[in-house]
This record gives sequence, structure tokens and C-alpha cells, in this order.
Amino acid sequence: MGASKRKFLIAIIVIVLLAGFWIWHDREKENAAKRASNAIGPPSAAVSVVRRLPAVSSVTVPGVFQAYQDVLVDAKVSGYVKQINVDIGDIVHTGEVLAVLEVPELKAQVEATKAAITRDKAETRRTQNDVYRAKALHTALHLEYVRLVGAAATRPGLIAQQELDDAQAKDLSSEAQIDAAKSSHDAALEKLSEDQSELQHYQALFAYTFVRAPFDGVVTFRYADTGALLAAGTSEDTSALPLVRLAQSGLLRLRMPVPESAANYMRIGGAATVQVQATGELIHTKIVRFTRSMDRNTRTMLTEVDIPNRDLHLAPGMYANTTFPLVDHSHALSVPIDAIVEGDNPYVLALDKQNRVMKRSVVLGIQGPNRYEIVSGVNEGDLVIVGNQANYQPGEVVTPSPTDTTLIEFKQTQNNTQGGTK
Repeated sequence: MGASKRKFLIAIIVIVLLAGFWIWHDREKENAAKRASNAIGPPSAAVSVVRRLPAVSSVTVPGVFQAYQDVLVDAKVSGYVKQINVDIGDIVHTGEVLAVLEVPELKAQVEATKAAITRDKAETRRTQNDVYRAKALHTALHLEYVRLVGAAATRPGLIAQQELDDAQAKDLSSEAQIDAAKSSHDAALEKLSEDQSELQHYQALFAYTFVRAPFDGVVTFRYADTGALLAAGTSEDTSALPLVRLAQSGLLRLRMPVPESAANYMRIGGAATVQVQATGELIHTKIVRFTRSMDRNTRTMLTEVDIPNRDLHLAPGMYANTTFPLVDHSHALSVPIDAIVEGDNPYVLALDKQNRVMKRSVVLGIQGPNRYEIVSGVNEGDLVIVGNQANYQPGEVVTPSPTDTTLIEFKQTQNNTQGGTK
């Protein structure tokens, strides 16, 4: 054999040996990886226990505090402001005098009517005396006529017929004078009553020169100063200047536009929780009223709750969020929201007793802030994977890693499983 042929054979043998070495090396590397994988065990998966908890559906809507009553206080009569006793921010009470108006002509009318009443009373006394006098005269003339008639009957021809006729005429005339005197007296009484009514009218108008607070509240704006002319509130002049703006802030209305989807759940006396943004306080209250009608533009229904505010620490115009509970299932199966793979057909990845992954379709119920109600698809005590569901495949064996909130439930479930196996 030649030298060249021996070199060729040696080269082939070296190549074969190198190829065999690399194949053996790759197999050893793969076997080492498998041994390492077997030593590590199945992949870990965060799990949660399906358990029964209250499931509450609610809606939260923003609202604005408003004064329970908010009015412009006008003058009932026209006049100049003689004195004003309040300014913005002042707390006033029902009936308190806010301002005094100067109306000279009204005062003059009151005095004139009082004088007329004095005259009417004098006239009434005079006409009453006329009635008494007419009655006394009629009594005397009537007695005289009766005596003459009696004498004529006793002694015929003693009393001339003309004398009898004159006595009778005087008797009838005096009776008519009584009726006339009574009519005059009634007219005087009617005039007195009319003037007394007129005095009450002017006195009532004069009382309106003292502008009073219609309710307990806070003066939120002052429109007039001393010397300003205020028109009567009954005037048709739309530019009439009011005196002040008064808000009843001891009790506030909180108005919220409730969406159409939640409007059917609104009930008088229904629970509501108010979170005041400015103060951070949480107020538990009840629904007081709602419009029972949907706004066609916003598709919302105006709903109100009343908030006591005796110390006035809340101000009209402040914002607040109000939460209304809609549905309450006190004993519902639930899982964390992260356990749900949402879509057209929502599902969860549950574990069987051998910790194999199973895909289970579920029917969802109420969604809370952290958990979802499960109507069907899982049972109480089942373990479901929480988050990163794409990393696991059905049939794969995993190592459960319970979340903090379900550690106790998980251990109890494992213990119950082991006890059942024994």
C-alpha cells in the first residue's frame, strides 16, 4: 500500500472519530438537561382557591352638592334700603330682619287710614245714638196714639178724628225714622269695616318694609347697599334688583345622574355611600328621591340623597362620588379577576388532583373590584391558575404556588385531598 493511500485512510478514521465524539457529546448534553429538568420538577403556577364570598354589583357616579333651598330674597314693596343688616357669609335664622326699607308714602297711607277709622268710629257712635233717639221718640208717639184711641173708644166724640189721624201719622213716621237711623248706623259700620280692612292691607304692606329671612341659611351674595331702590318682587320688571341670595346649607342635596343601566335598581330608601373628594370622608346614607324619568340627551336619571351639614363644613358646589349597590349575592362562588381568561367564551385553567392543567369554560356573574362571580364551570375548593395562563397547556403537570390570600384555603384543600387518598 502506498504512502498516499495510508494517509487517506488515516484522515477518514480521524473524521469518523471526531463525528462520533460530537454525537456522543450532544447526547450527553441533552441527557444532562433532562436530568436537570427532572431534578427541578414541574413548572410552578400561581393558584387561587375557588371559594364562596359575597358578590356585590354596584355603580359609582359623580355628583355635586347643592343647597337644599337656594333663593333670591326680593322686597315685597318698592322702597329705598334704609338699613341692611347682613353681608356674604352671614348665618341667618328664620324671621330675622335682613334689611329695613324706607317707604314714606306707605307710612302716610297707614296714618291716613287710621284717621279715617277714628272718624268712622265717631260716626258709628253718632248713628247709634240716632237709633236710640228714634226709638225713644217712636215709643212716646206710639203711647200717645194708643191713649187717644183708648179715650175715643171710651167716650165717643171726645177726640176729634183729625187729631187721631195726626197722632197715627206721627206714630208711623217715628217708626220709619228708626229704620232710617238703623240704615245710617249699618252704613257707618260698613264704612268702619272697610277702612279697617284697608288699614290691615297697608299695615301688611308696611310690615314688608322689614325684609326677613324665609328660612335658616347662609347669605351667599349681597346685591344691594344702603340707599338702593328695590322694586317690588311682584313687579313685571325682570331687571328688578334682589336684596340678597340665601342658601339653606344646613342640609345639602347631592344630585347624581344615574345611568340607564342602573336606573331600574333605584329605590326610595335604597343604600348609598358618598365619598367626598374635598374632605375624604365617607358618608353612609339613603336615596331620598329620583325623577322617575330619563334625560333624553344623556340617558340618565337624576337621583338625590340628603346630607346633614349642621356645622357647614361641606359647601354647595363640592364634588362627591356616590356608590349605589345594585345586586347582592351573599354566598357566591368567586375567583380573582386574573384567573379569568375573558373573551366570547371565558374560561379558567383549573388543576385536578394530580395537578394537571384543565381548561374549563365558565359562566360569569357579578364583577367586583377584585373578584368575579362564577355561576357555573367550577366547584368550591377547586384550584385555578391566576395570571400568565398562556404559559400553560391543558394536560401539563404543574407545581401549585398559592397566592397569599388563599394560602390557608390551599393547605386545607391539600390536607383534605391527602386525607381522602389515605
